[in-house]
Amino acid sequence: MSRIGRMPIDLPPEVKIATEGNTVRVEGPKGRLEREIPAAVKLVVENGRALVEKAGGDEPGTAMLGLARTLVANMVDGVTKGFQRNLELVGVGYRASLQGRKLVITLGYSHPVEYEPPADIQIEVPAVTRIVVRGADKEEVGRVAAKIRAFRSPEPYKGKGVRYQGEKIRLKAGKAGLKKR
Repeated sequence: MSRIGRMPIDLPPEVKIATEGNTVRVEGPKGRLEREIPAAVKLVVENGRALVEKAGGDEPGTAMLGLARTLVANMVDGVTKGFQRNLELVGVGYRASLQGRKLVITLGYSHPVEYEPPADIQIEVPAVTRIVVRGADKEEVGRVAAKIRAFRSPEPYKGKGVRYQGEKIRLKAGKAGLKKR
């Protein structure tokens, strides 16, 4: 049996969790999340703790325990603390700004790139070269951050582009060995 799947999930007092079939709904101060968990597992809530158990005695239930437990734990963390991803813009003239909810980024193209985030995601621009993506759903925060990064992913020669904060880009050597005549 999975070590992660066996661990109980502690529920803070402000979090409400409900199950209906395979659907799990978690509600807390930062929002409300809903997700389908695998049919081979079930969620049991008792005494301020949630526990993921096998629904039947077969092997797929054991394989899904860790996944289901992590998904529910991330939902609980999201509605209590929330998740965030930080992005950096590296390059001359690269900058970001907000116009209402719309993110406008200048990335060296002939036009600025405009991005409207989903309703449950907040985007902040604390500095012209930093973008912060926040939300309750870990998967959605990661997806939005990856989409913004994909507008101009870091190139391997100078490292210019949009990168995650702290991401290390391995730079390639440029043209070498050319002789001047």
